[in-house]
Amino acid sequence: MRKILGLLLFSVVLNIQVSAQTFTVEQLKGFNKLTMDEFKKEMKQLQFKFYDRTEGLSFLLTEYEAPDYSSKIGKFEYKEEKSEDRIEFEFKDKKEYDQYLKLILAAGYKETEKGKIITKEPYTDYFRNKEHIRLILSKAGQNTPYTIIVFK
Repeated sequence: MRKILGLLLFSVVLNIQVSAQTFTVEQLKGFNKLTMDEFKKEMKQLQFKFYDRTEGLSFLLTEYEAPDYSSKIGKFEYKEEKSEDRIEFEFKDKKEYDQYLKLILAAGYKETEKGKIITKEPYTDYFRNKEHIRLILSKAGQNTPYTIIVFK
């Protein structure tokens, strides 16, 4: 009986960890190094569900959603300018945004620019050597979503 309860408890904890999964900055940077096919396989292994595929004139965007619908991750692949490839990770928690900010600053990234993206959300760019990360806040008066973009 104890073994069954222990196994059941382990299963519940494992499901909670998978559903509350978040990515480290290093993992996000690593996704940029993957091909689109490798990225798709990785998302399936992490039990993320296919969300959308968008093909523009110069890029392909493939997006996946977390099993608990709390976050979304997308990989942009550009046809001509491969240096523009990037990973976008969208999440709903300000606490997680603050954690990313602390990690980025602790890793030696320096704030370089602030502005607003085309849809009016404020962003801040951070650079370390040639590495570029952008944090995007939600619109004023809204509390979701938050986004981290890791450029290639």
